Amino acid sequence: MIVLLGVLVVVLGFATRRNPLLVVGIAGIVTGLLGKLSPQEVLAAFGNGFASSRSVTIFVITLPVIGLLERNGLQEQARVLIGRLGKLTAGRFLALYLGLRQLTAAFGLTSIGGPAQSVRPMVAPMAEGAAERRHGPLPEQVRERVRSYAASADTVGLFFGEDCFLAIGSILLITGFVNTTYDTHLEPLQLALWAIPTAVCAFLIHGARLLRLDRTLDRDLAAAASRSAQAGDRTPEDAK
Repeated sequence: MIVLLGVLVVVLGFATRRNPLLVVGIAGIVTGLLGKLSPQEVLAAFGNGFASSRSVTIFVITLPVIGLLERNGLQEQARVLIGRLGKLTAGRFLALYLGLRQLTAAFGLTSIGGPAQSVRPMVAPMAEGAAERRHGPLPEQVRERVRSYAASADTVGLFFGEDCFLAIGSILLITGFVNTTYDTHLEPLQLALWAIPTAVCAFLIHGARLLRLDRTLDRDLAAAASRSAQAGDRTPEDAK
């Protein structure tokens, strides 16, 4: 029972708003020592836990790499690249990315994209660059809208594309649960085949929303320009 004092350390640490990583680390050490583990065994337990879940902590390596790339001009180069493609608007570019993301996810390549590794450093700046080439400098509200559409293209493409791959975790979980609960023999291939029509519908629906983004930007920016022109035409006497 005394080993549970490690939980008390976690509660007190979070209640006093200490660093979560430090709190959990100290709680692990306290729990190990109260469990009559030697310092070497506690250290070995931390090492084994890190090695067994290294896929979860891979962000420790990827985030500094992405930060260095952005610091050395990755976003600027993405804007320059999209600026050379005159006919590629923000909506068309995001629709192409949606199709590419969905297709690669259908082949099990789910890790080549994502909000941190592709959307923020490349996809969103390229979409912004396409919109700026067509409309000029973007207001902050419009810029945030373009970024949200870029994130949605990645999310929708991954979510509906990965179910078309046989060995994805969600397919294996569904088949395992159904076969165990209902005593059936459902194959992963059957679920993957039924996921294809859903993926096609998702691409058509969200692709249409992405293409409609260009008309939405045209309308909103034209309205903003009209309001700005009207405000500029007003004289001080009119303002009074």
